[in-house]
Amino acid sequence: MVVMIDRITQGIKELEIEEIQTLVQRALDSGHTADKILDAIRKGADEVGRFFEEGTYFISDLVMAGQIMKTALEILQPHLKAGGESQGKIVLGTIEGDIHDIGKQIVKTFMASAGFEVHDLGVDVPAKKFAEAAKDINADIVAVSVLFSVAALNLESVVEEIRTAGLREKVKVIAGGAAARQEYINRFGVDAAVNDAITGMDKIRSWMAEKR
Repeated sequence: MVVMIDRITQGIKELEIEEIQTLVQRALDSGHTADKILDAIRKGADEVGRFFEEGTYFISDLVMAGQIMKTALEILQPHLKAGGESQGKIVLGTIEGDIHDIGKQIVKTFMASAGFEVHDLGVDVPAKKFAEAAKDINADIVAVSVLFSVAALNLESVVEEIRTAGLREKVKVIAGGAAARQEYINRFGVDAAVNDAITGMDKIRSWMAEKR
């Protein structure tokens, strides 16, 4: 039984997309708890992140890893206990003026596998909607996907709407995607700007650790 759990971690780490459905289902059928399987998925995601940081894996590998974890989580979701310990609440969306969804979906999968509650607003999201959602769910993080430099100009409005809603002191804002630049921290007032899911997750985890 231990071997089966280890195989799930290995399957994600080695990007075995055709194997993951069978592995997760077999683990469930063998009596492993959903929480234990989720932990194996998280470990696999951590290994993928390590390979990416070392330069062994590339963006295309992150895309594949995201799809593998999404598949695993879809099988696992009905078996996860409601009300389990959450690592934090995140509002996620692609900024107004941008309709790209793939990168956001990859990030969403990494967030969910790490135990975060993710409220996905979709694409082409107005600044005010980010703030409203953050207030509604009592979010810890607002994560904004930006693929176009022109659309990134709307980041300032996102930060301002969050401030107007009285949430700026408690809500961190992270911009992620191909158009994210470090200069946006000073220029638009975001708390972080990253170009990949792994770096983004590291930043989010560090923020949540500070909160605790």
